[in-house]
Amino acid sequence: MTLDRIDLEIIAALQKNARLSNKELAARAGLAPSSCHARVRALTRAGVLAGYHAQVTTGALGVTLEALVAVRMVKHSQGAFRALYDHMQSLEEVLAIYHVSGVNDLQVHVAVRDIRHLRDLIVERFANRPEVDHCETAVIYDLFQKYALPCYLPAPKPPGAGKGESRSNAPRRRRGGTRR
Repeated sequence: MTLDRIDLEIIAALQKNARLSNKELAARAGLAPSSCHARVRALTRAGVLAGYHAQVTTGALGVTLEALVAVRMVKHSQGAFRALYDHMQSLEEVLAIYHVSGVNDLQVHVAVRDIRHLRDLIVERFANRPEVDHCETAVIYDLFQKYALPCYLPAPKPPGAGKGESRSNAPRRRRGGTRR
C-alpha cells in the first residue's frame, strides 16, 4: 500500500491518541467522516495499523520492577531459536523480546512484582531451558518510551503538484496535431 499525505496524517494522529473519534480524526485529516473511516479500514486491512492499546501505569497492576534480561543461546539452530522464542512469548512477565546482534542473542524486557519474582523467573523459566547458555540481568531504574514511530517515507507531493511544469522533454505538436 502506498501511503499518501492524508494516510500519514491519520497515522500520526492515531499514534498520538488512538482514542480519537472518527469525527475528530476526519476533521484533523480534512476528510468527511465516511471517507476517514474508509481510510482507517484500508490501513487496518493492509496491516499498517496493527492494533490499539491502553497504556497502563505499572504500579496499578502490582508491577514494581522491570528488567532487561540478556540471553545467550547454547547453539544457533532454527529449531532451538523457535522453541526458546515461543517459550518466552508464552510468559506473562515478558513485555518484549528483541533478537539482537552481538554476544547475546536476545534482550528480553520483563515486568515483575519484586526482586524475588525476577530471580525466580530467571532461574526457573529462563536459565533452566536447554537452549540457554547464559543470562545477564539489568534492572531498569527509569523508563522513557515513545509510542509513535518516526516517518522516514519521502514527503508525498501535495495535490496539484507537478501541474504547469515544463514539458521540454515532451514531443511538441503543431496546430494540426502532427509532429514536427
